[in-house]
Amino acid sequence: MIKLYGTPPTRILRVMWLLNELGLEYEMHPVDLMKGEGHSKEFLALNPAGKVPVLVDGDLVLTESAAIQLYLAEKHPEAGFIPESLEDRAQMYRWMFFLMTEIEQPLWRIARHTFIYPKDKRLPQDIELAKQDCRAMVDVLEQHMQGREYIVGDRPSVADFNAAYTLDWVNGAGLLDGAPRLKEYLKFMYARPAAPVSIAEGLAAMDM
Repeated sequence: MIKLYGTPPTRILRVMWLLNELGLEYEMHPVDLMKGEGHSKEFLALNPAGKVPVLVDGDLVLTESAAIQLYLAEKHPEAGFIPESLEDRAQMYRWMFFLMTEIEQPLWRIARHTFIYPKDKRLPQDIELAKQDCRAMVDVLEQHMQGREYIVGDRPSVADFNAAYTLDWVNGAGLLDGAPRLKEYLKFMYARPAAPVSIAEGLAAMDM
């Protein structure tokens, strides 16, 4: 049985989405980072970085949500979530790296300086700079998605399941209003039967 460590609304949702799409059974092991559970001796033995998600598949222990997504898709090629052509695979990797480095990183800066860092270490001015950086890169993806149904090619790939979670985060931060095509795409992706809970739903469940 595959074991998955983490708790929504973290990047564990990216992994849950692939597992659901592939129809794989898995065992959830909640890890609440806000309660310091990521620094327990047992969890650090799985991931010395103290972060989620962590996937355990037999003897394999794998961290980093995008790496786990790609692993699952490559292990189950019958699902077709890895493009067949080298060119399309290259574009899939390109947009995944773009999402993780150009769009997600400003979101993390906003989160850190809003509620993660202690109040005396927060820099309000960096929040505004991060919002500018995020909007600029969202505009790039908005232009790419004009006339497209999926990030690459004519069927969903790992890039789409990565992008949907990231754009849900962007939307929650109020930074998707200037990207109508991406708003449509986000709604389209979360309408998939295998879609996990949204970030907002994950946050609401934590508050219960």
